[in-house]
Amino acid sequence: MSKTIFLVDDSATILMSVSATLLANGFKVETASDGLQALEKLNAGLKPDLMITDINMPNMGGLELIQNVRTLPDFRSMPILTLTSESHADKRAEGEKMGANGWLVKPIADAELLRVIEQVLPRT
Repeated sequence: MSKTIFLVDDSATILMSVSATLLANGFKVETASDGLQALEKLNAGLKPDLMITDINMPNMGGLELIQNVRTLPDFRSMPILTLTSESHADKRAEGEKMGANGWLVKPIADAELLRVIEQVLPRT
């Protein structure tokens, strides 16, 4: 059974390109365009194996999303990666404090993205 990755980003281009990479490598993909929409989908019953989120988004950013997701019992241990243009150490530290398991900086090569996913989400 393939793993489901929940991709959250306000850029349609990022959603399309990263989704294509993930689908081509055997993952199922669900998407949301901001943190608020992502929380709505999780609360409506979506159960991803991994979430990858941008940080800077309208309505609710990625750090606030991570903080909210970590309060939901079903998602306290779900791996969460950030995929963002933010490369500042203070933002990364804040992300880790909120519960992010990894910090990826855009642009990222497909091979690097897949390598990090395999580290936090071993295929079974």
